[in-house]
Amino acid sequence: MYKTGLSFVKTGERIDEIGFGGLKLIQKPDEFCYGVDSVILADFAAKRCKKKPDIIVDLGTGTGVIPLILWHKTETSLIYGIDVQEEACEKAMRNAALNHAEDRVLFFQGDVKDEDSKWLANLRERADMVVCNPPYFKAGSAIISDQSAKAIARHEIKASLEDFMRCASCVLKDKGELFMVHRPSRIVDLCCFGRKYGLEMKAIRFVSPAKETVPNILLVHFVKGGGTEVKILPELAVHEADGTYTKELLQIYEKSDESAYDY
Repeated sequence: MYKTGLSFVKTGERIDEIGFGGLKLIQKPDEFCYGVDSVILADFAAKRCKKKPDIIVDLGTGTGVIPLILWHKTETSLIYGIDVQEEACEKAMRNAALNHAEDRVLFFQGDVKDEDSKWLANLRERADMVVCNPPYFKAGSAIISDQSAKAIARHEIKASLEDFMRCASCVLKDKGELFMVHRPSRIVDLCCFGRKYGLEMKAIRFVSPAKETVPNILLVHFVKGGGTEVKILPELAVHEADGTYTKELLQIYEKSDESAYDY
């Protein structure tokens, strides 16, 4: 479908080397580019899933970085990425082709709010795992002047946290697992929406910018139809006091030195 090399790249785009066995990612710098939260979510899901998943669904996939990292880190048969933005899905498909991952990684344009959509009907109660890095900022919490890809990725313009969690519950099998990354300030919403849609919180891991600083990211593991017990996991620090990556973060990036970096 796509040729190799520079013909993958459109005006304003670039190809970034992101590691993970040589993965490359087409990104547009003036739009939303992936960050450490996507990387730690993919690693969290790959390490904590109870069994080898046959089907993984990434809701709000953007340019497809999480499915591609999971393609590298797991032996999952099929990984689906869903995003409401046509341009993001088109770029994600080019990213799958660029990395020769089209046999296991597929992308579709879809709205998590549309309960009658064809893609949702096809995936209903089929997924062993759902991953999701939804917009962090609640609708109405700020004045949004545009509908750009960056704004949609950061703010609940197209869908709310509840919409994503309801959709996750729809596509998951019984005892299927949901892995999310969000802000600690939304922990009550995560608990309430999870239980509302049959997703029981099983593990929480706080992530801080550096050691001995206040956490600003939250990793959460849910199980559909799971029991009522949650574990608080050891905190993950991204940086040492001197600004370098911590040993664990370098291991997550599969790097041995400071060549790992955020976008």
